[in-house]
Amino acid sequence: MIGVMSDSHDNLPMIRRAVEVFNDAGCDLVLHAGDIVAPFAAMELAALKCRVRAVFGNVDGEKTGLRLALQAFGDIQEAPFVFSHAGREILLCHIDLPVRKYLASGEYDIIIFGHTHKPEIRTQGKTLAVNPGETGGWLTGKSTVAQVDPETLTVEIISL
Repeated sequence: MIGVMSDSHDNLPMIRRAVEVFNDAGCDLVLHAGDIVAPFAAMELAALKCRVRAVFGNVDGEKTGLRLALQAFGDIQEAPFVFSHAGREILLCHIDLPVRKYLASGEYDIIIFGHTHKPEIRTQGKTLAVNPGETGGWLTGKSTVAQVDPETLTVEIISL
């Protein structure tokens, strides 16, 4: 199972809750689609029982600090971040605008994105695209994450 989060915006209680949900589900990877914001918030992800892969969002200004905070248990880089996991080609990004282009390419099995703060699940051809919504909940008042089964390409949006 892959845990998916985005736009946590330094909301420590919701980040901790997301970690609890992912650990309880036995996730073997957690993806963060940007806007962690500060290194102290990224350090909360160290409590995960799996690796973290993340991309920088548009408000992640302290990039060196975020890299250092995540280096012991994960990695963070500029989007798009493309990698293989559980036999699937995954593209991780933050901004939603290029998602349509990535979907149309047919090159990826799973596309994870954020930025809009709204949960979304889309399929085009063989490609599943997921926006988990906002973990932080500051904008909409709703804190959500997602879990993706890479074998079946099914998704569950989870309210925190």
